[in-house]
Amino acid sequence: MRIVGLTGGIASGKSTVSNHFKSHGVPVVDADIVARQVLTKGSAGWKKVVAAFGDEILLDNGEVNRIRLGQIVFSDPDKRQFLNRLLAPYISRGMFWEVLKLWMKGYKVIVLDVPLLFEAKMDRFTKPVIVVWVDPETQIRRLLVRDRSSEEDARNRVNAQMPLDVKKGKADIVIDNTGSLDDLTQQFQKVLVEVTRPLTWTEFWLSRQGVFTIIASVTSGVVLFVKAFSNHVHTS
Repeated sequence: MRIVGLTGGIASGKSTVSNHFKSHGVPVVDADIVARQVLTKGSAGWKKVVAAFGDEILLDNGEVNRIRLGQIVFSDPDKRQFLNRLLAPYISRGMFWEVLKLWMKGYKVIVLDVPLLFEAKMDRFTKPVIVVWVDPETQIRRLLVRDRSSEEDARNRVNAQMPLDVKKGKADIVIDNTGSLDDLTQQFQKVLVEVTRPLTWTEFWLSRQGVFTIIASVTSGVVLFVKAFSNHVHTS
């Protein structure tokens, strides 16, 4: 199984690339979706966050007000790190089960869409790692248009993340998204060819098909051994 890491920064276009993978039949495990599930009202993650940050982060229906929580943690590095540590075990566990389900279905290539791929050291489990890159000013400009937030809030959000230039230096594949959507699509097509190339032997043996092949080979070997041993005992 090939587990591809996909990361970027806020307003970098990572979600667009993620959707491209989905539209081409490559399954994506999205850390943001798992994080939303982790914060569902009444869940263990929800209880931890509410106990830590208080009822002020809740909507009238009891669900977490993600915008309000984001404003709190993006303006305070200590609170942001605390929240990450609080939710990391739940998110990691949720992503593990999503990967396992896809493995059981026989998928040979999956994408982990994780904003904090490097920060959470999840890049150790992914190869190749794709970074969707834009320059900081483009990030801020797109964020202002997308979320209609203040420039101060936009800069806080961008500055709260690992710089994309640093992520770019850690990447196996870089998608430069400073151009148009057509430019992004053309780059994606090349990346798709690279990501969906035939599995290496190591990746194959880690896939469901590879594991079943090993089991079948071992079983056949045992059966042949038992037959040979039985024949030997019978003729001696």
